[in-house]
Amino acid sequence: MKPQKRLKVNGQKMIYRSRRKFIKDISGAGFALGISYYADLVSTAKKRIGIIGLDTSHSIEFTKLLNDPLAGTAYKGFKIVAAYPYGSRDIESASSRIPAYTEEVKKMGVDIADSIPDLLKKTDVILLETNDGRLHLEQALQVIKAGKPLFIDKPMAASLKDAMAIYEAAEEHKVPVFSSSALRFMEDVQSIVNGKIGKITGADVFSPAYIEKTHPDLFWYGIHGIETLFTLMGTGCKNVTRIHTEDTDIAVGVWADGRMGVFRGIRSGQKDFGGTSFGEKGISPFGKFTGYQPLLSQITSFFESGIAPVNKEETLEILAFMEAADESKLTGKAVSLEEVFRKAKEKN
Repeated sequence: MKPQKRLKVNGQKMIYRSRRKFIKDISGAGFALGISYYADLVSTAKKRIGIIGLDTSHSIEFTKLLNDPLAGTAYKGFKIVAAYPYGSRDIESASSRIPAYTEEVKKMGVDIADSIPDLLKKTDVILLETNDGRLHLEQALQVIKAGKPLFIDKPMAASLKDAMAIYEAAEEHKVPVFSSSALRFMEDVQSIVNGKIGKITGADVFSPAYIEKTHPDLFWYGIHGIETLFTLMGTGCKNVTRIHTEDTDIAVGVWADGRMGVFRGIRSGQKDFGGTSFGEKGISPFGKFTGYQPLLSQITSFFESGIAPVNKEETLEILAFMEAADESKLTGKAVSLEEVFRKAKEKN
């Protein structure tokens, strides 16, 4: 005998021995918007997103976009259903946001979890949004051990060592992980990457570079500009030299093929994101940030496929660049990324 299918509809138990009859009857049951119960089950399967960290505006903006009833199929049916608020507890600029942001996401239908284990029971995939990179390793390991695909917002961690440990755990547990700044997916940056000016011969990038004392200097905010630099230049940076003043940072990277990439971090005057890319066929400015939609499209595609749009090697090299810049600030000399990687491996 074929297995029976049981379903309670309007309080009545219905038993089916035929899958075809089950679908036919349910499809004609007159549910809201004409969507069948069966189809609804299929469309929501593995689409529940959980957020860790309500101490950043990204959590609010992502929820608004993903849970927008007018989003249609833009994000493949993924919705944020639950969140764990913490989050930094000792960075005042972040922790002070948590109470208001918690109330805001609740109004958008998001359930508030008491702990990360509680959150993991209610969700299929995770956005690790905690502003404090020092917490990312501890929080990410809980997600990875639970087998949940994971996006980690910038910075991936507060050290290269911790980021390497996250990737090692992800590989051990066969869990897909990636991290990125939204600036990587700006339309004008991607047009340059895709050949607008031919082979890229160099890039100058600028962004705000606010410093948070608990993090290496460029990890907190300068990472936006540095991620954009690597999006254009790719991997292969050999050494970094940094010049630092109270208002400005200049970090110059030399790539193995002789190309140079320059990051300018801004802390005074007008602040914005942008830069200039140099290529064999032209020179092109970039920097029109239009929102988080391109990043969320990449994230939801990643959740669906398990294929990261940014590879581990590039993300780790971005962090190594920033650690090398910190060391160069102290010594005034060029710092080798190979040496930075060696030291991080020794710490692990």
